[in-house]
Amino acid sequence: MIKLTAIGHLGKDALVNNVNGKNVINFAVAHTEKYKDAQGNQKDKTIWVDCAYWTDRTAIAPYLKKGTQVYVEGQPDVRTYTTKEGVNGATLALRVLSVQLLGSKTSEGGGNTGGYQPAPPVSTTSSAPAASDITEPFDDLPF
Repeated sequence: MIKLTAIGHLGKDALVNNVNGKNVINFAVAHTEKYKDAQGNQKDKTIWVDCAYWTDRTAIAPYLKKGTQVYVEGQPDVRTYTTKEGVNGATLALRVLSVQLLGSKTSEGGGNTGGYQPAPPVSTTSSAPAASDITEPFDDLPF
């Protein structure tokens, strides 16, 4: 099995469809990388991944809004096509096995976060002691 992971932002709101009695959430994830060309000019390259998440757990769909940053994991698929003009093309598709929300677009868009804020933590409790509570010497390691 080949596994593909991607982190990026949604290009538009996710759509929930029903195909042959099964639910699928369709969305597209984009990642933009900056690079310099041979002449030293700054360029952007955006890669789009068409995602299909076949699941009965469609409750996540309302949170998959345009601009939301997500982590997706699944099996890749390259789809080829021919346009009406006869031009051949290909798209990268992903059959999603897992999706995690990483952040969402804010309405204010202020600050130095680029208009994005991290998603709230899953758990706010911690079982680890605070650094000031550790009284054991650091050089007495058990290994």
